[in-house]
Amino acid sequence: MSKRALKKYLSELKKREIETQLMDLYARFPVVKEYYDFVFNPKEDRLIQDAKTRISNEYFPIKRRKPKARRSVAQKYIKHFTKLGVDPHLIADVMLYNLEIAQTFEAGKNVPDAFYKSMLNSFSEAVHYVSINSLLPEFKNRILKIYNEVQEQEWLHLEGFSRALDVLD
Repeated sequence: MSKRALKKYLSELKKREIETQLMDLYARFPVVKEYYDFVFNPKEDRLIQDAKTRISNEYFPIKRRKPKARRSVAQKYIKHFTKLGVDPHLIADVMLYNLEIAQTFEAGKNVPDAFYKSMLNSFSEAVHYVSINSLLPEFKNRILKIYNEVQEQEWLHLEGFSRALDVLD
């Protein structure tokens, strides 16, 4: 159904019918419930803390022995927060936290080459996101610290990390 058709359909309904449909959607679909829960009671700090805990658990697990170190966990949260409309400052914080925890993890491990490529993608996305949301003054130091750590640890794809910083100039 197109937006136009939906708009026409909704305009033909009475207020009570629309309310009934919304309540039905709220009850049936967890995504709708989550959206309305967020809109009326954001609790962004709790959401961000939960995301950071789960991201950290990917690299330093509490319940299992072997870390999974999946970038996709952080990406899922970032995408979800963007859809919900979480403050861009908090999303950028999660993006950079993911890189910082990954660097801590990498320092003591022998990781596959794909890990570095994945972190390069995360770094590029974070720098771009910070840039387009005009958050550079708040996050420039953290971005540069991550970049310096990448150089110190001699990560693969160093030139890619350098190119990602070109956005900041």
